[in-house]
Amino acid sequence: MTAQDSATPSGSIAVSTPPVADVGGEVRAATTEPAASGTLLAVLGVMAFSLTFPSTVWGLDSFGPWSLVCVRSVLAALVAGGFLLALRVPLPERRHWGPLAVVGGGVVVGFPLLTSLALQTSTSSHAAVVVGLLPLTTAVFAAVRTGRRPSAAFWLAAGAGAAVVIAFTVSQSGGSLQSGDLYLFGALLVCAAGYTEGGGLAREMPGWQVIGWALMLCLPFAAVGSAVALAFEPVRLSPQGVVGVVWVAVVSTFFGLYVWYRGMAAIGIARASQLQLGQPLLTLVWSVILLGERLPPAAPVAAVAVLVCIAVTQRVRS
Repeated sequence: MTAQDSATPSGSIAVSTPPVADVGGEVRAATTEPAASGTLLAVLGVMAFSLTFPSTVWGLDSFGPWSLVCVRSVLAALVAGGFLLALRVPLPERRHWGPLAVVGGGVVVGFPLLTSLALQTSTSSHAAVVVGLLPLTTAVFAAVRTGRRPSAAFWLAAGAGAAVVIAFTVSQSGGSLQSGDLYLFGALLVCAAGYTEGGGLAREMPGWQVIGWALMLCLPFAAVGSAVALAFEPVRLSPQGVVGVVWVAVVSTFFGLYVWYRGMAAIGIARASQLQLGQPLLTLVWSVILLGERLPPAAPVAAVAVLVCIAVTQRVRS
């Protein structure tokens, strides 16, 4: 799902495809989770997110990109709906539905669809480097949305990270951007918007309820989309394809953010964000192990450079 920086919820359950840090500073929820177990939960969340792209590639073995996105959304919504129903969670207030629509459009539909389309022509490792820019993109969206003004050092680091990703993308695409690259950059924008709105909502309701209600909001469209897409896109079920779609639906979209938000609630955003800096590098490792991809020398170098820029923004953002 693909995930990254997000605001901390006030509850003990959580969910989405990586998180949005509040540009202004630390937000911690009241929690009884010990720091050690909180760190472990956050690490489990990062591990779940790091497998999103390889799992999407596996899912594309069995489903077309539109079918994959719709089916994963339906499965994730059924899981989230079960939790909401079992815990008798009341409906969100009317003022919350607009931001929830942005979360659904960005995180539930936009990011999975655009990355699935990109991964038809791009490698998982290539996508991991490009989408490694997501925390910086989200921070920029959050700064604009909240009206807060990060320091000049923050913007320099963010600009440097963007320049590294653009240079890497152009060099790996033969000197010009390909359709897969455009999909990935579009995914950055819609996901950052979804994370920004979700981060704001997570101050008013538990983070798992934010993604849960966003999934429920998208369920009717995902159900209709599944019926239409499955009628037009061939389905070739394979063990890898089934594992891939189940992983991105249940683990990346629900379980990953369940443990991630609980971990953040225990140890705070800043500390959790440092753990997430390794996510693109983990995805590169999984791409080699699970997909047999051969990494170009520039991929790990660019990933590390982006991580350094993100680390700088984490320290100088306010």
